[in-house]
Amino acid sequence: MSDEELGEIGEDKSLLLVDDDEPFLRRLSRAMEKRGFEPEMAGSVTAGKAIATARPPAYAVIDLRLDDGNGLDVVEVIREKRPDARVVVLTGYGAIATAVAAVKLGATDYLSKPADANDITNALLAQPDELPPPPENPMSADRVRWEHIQRVYELCDRNVSETARRLNMHRRTLQRILAKRSPK
Repeated sequence: MSDEELGEIGEDKSLLLVDDDEPFLRRLSRAMEKRGFEPEMAGSVTAGKAIATARPPAYAVIDLRLDDGNGLDVVEVIREKRPDARVVVLTGYGAIATAVAAVKLGATDYLSKPADANDITNALLAQPDELPPPPENPMSADRVRWEHIQRVYELCDRNVSETARRLNMHRRTLQRILAKRSPK
């Protein structure tokens, strides 16, 4: 993506970073500061919500899974206090179901860890009506299948029997799939 295609950082350069991985949080904060943002760090949902309430940021990068809860709770507070904020949700547990939930709650974009500062900056500054570039390494067919199963499982409130019935698969087969790590 060229610089002309990216948006500019607005006058308000405030950026809330919420992640419980402190070394990653510090590195990302330094990298975003070099790119012109004014980052403020939080290591928990509680701290993130407090900052979002007191000083709603123009931009936010929020980890989905934190020690004290779900990063989507911080997204909700930001959306209430500042509807125009651009929010990117990060996670090491990339799943389509959680991406959908994040976007429904108002996230601008969703990135899997490890995401570098350039990816995050591109996501924060991308124009809302433009399509992202095609992925360099798209999901494998096995991964797409796994993501679909995970989505149906989440929609069935993590009920294995109901998920198996809806997917027309044996319950024990589904249990074996759910017990395995996600394919690459």
